[in-house]
Amino acid sequence: MCTQILSGKRRRRIVAASLLLALGGPVLAQADPSSRPVLVAAAANMQSALTELVPLFERAQNARITLTLGSSATLVRQIQQGLPAELFLSADEDFVFRLADAGLTPDRGAVYATGRLVLLVPVSSRLALDPGLNGLKAGLGGVRKFAIANPELAPYGKAAVQALQKQAIWPELQGRLVLGDSIAQTTQFVSTGAAEAGITALSLALAPEVAARTRYVLISDALHTPIRQRMVLTKNAGAGARAFYDFLQSPAAIAVLLRYGFR
Repeated sequence: MCTQILSGKRRRRIVAASLLLALGGPVLAQADPSSRPVLVAAAANMQSALTELVPLFERAQNARITLTLGSSATLVRQIQQGLPAELFLSADEDFVFRLADAGLTPDRGAVYATGRLVLLVPVSSRLALDPGLNGLKAGLGGVRKFAIANPELAPYGKAAVQALQKQAIWPELQGRLVLGDSIAQTTQFVSTGAAEAGITALSLALAPEVAARTRYVLISDALHTPIRQRMVLTKNAGAGARAFYDFLQSPAAIAVLLRYGFR
């Protein structure tokens, strides 16, 4: 399991004042600043985008958010076991539907973004990058370790397997796979050189600390099913969680998501 708690104070230090945009758009539900922090469980591929989104919301609403980051499957299991999350941001629709079918949510939530897959390599790699993965197929001889997220835990891992199978690369990678517990850990494997290549989320490849050490190419959408990222409130959601849920569908939030490669 790869789960990380980020405090609001730490995120505010990271995000520059220039990122504090006016919310605009529709009227949002109002958080109660005197209430406890809003507990949000979010898929690991949302980490970079949330470093902007959370401070924007906290400043506008005078509210506080506590994040739990990890693979969607791990977070669902934790919520089912009692994690008091009020809002779940999944990397895939199916995990939200599991909570809804278990009676833990008031409805089936809303799609907030569509994710993109990339083939990621260290900046020094000579592997040819192309949307159809033909360069990867031709250069497999130089790839000893190939990283993907565990397809049993992370939707981006499942989509990676689909793309590799469609291009008949999957059989050749057996014995070379390095599975990350989350898509964030998968990205780390490539950016640190622990793997010669891997498939990850565009949102994480765009993070400055990753972009400085890697290069990537978008993988053709035709090679995998769409990665529809859905969010849902849980039945114990308070006013702050409902306000953040509304905010993530506002023009200001959508603009941030677009910058991180979501659609």
